[in-house]
Amino acid sequence: MTNPATSTPKHLWAVGIFALLFDGMGVLDFVMTQTKNAEYMGNFTPEQLEYFYGFPRWLVVIWAAAVFGGVLASVLLLMRKALATNIYAISLGCMVGSNTYLFGFSDGAEVMGNEGLIFTVVIFIISLGLVLYSRATQRAGVLT
Repeated sequence: MTNPATSTPKHLWAVGIFALLFDGMGVLDFVMTQTKNAEYMGNFTPEQLEYFYGFPRWLVVIWAAAVFGGVLASVLLLMRKALATNIYAISLGCMVGSNTYLFGFSDGAEVMGNEGLIFTVVIFIISLGLVLYSRATQRAGVLT
């Protein structure tokens, strides 16, 4: 159990703010894609736009859970709440589930190319890192 008088470690602030910005970019991408923002989506090919706009509804729900869950977990991390660990894990699970469909059961790899796959791997690594970080800080008694 953490002593309430214990100050928040500086690394938690650094990681938490980075995570909030990182996950906030995911929410921005989700909202811009779902609202079909012409300026934001202007760099994609017609085939990529058709692909994005053709996602099944259940996949959009999982994507939303991943990105909004990440923001919620980041806020909880900054508040030093142990629940952040579980929410990060759920968010990561949703990310893995949606990308398994996109790259394994649809033509996501073909439509998005290597750049899309590399971008997804980077997101996975950061998301996994946040799960592991929150778990470690929880075990250290920083998160309550």
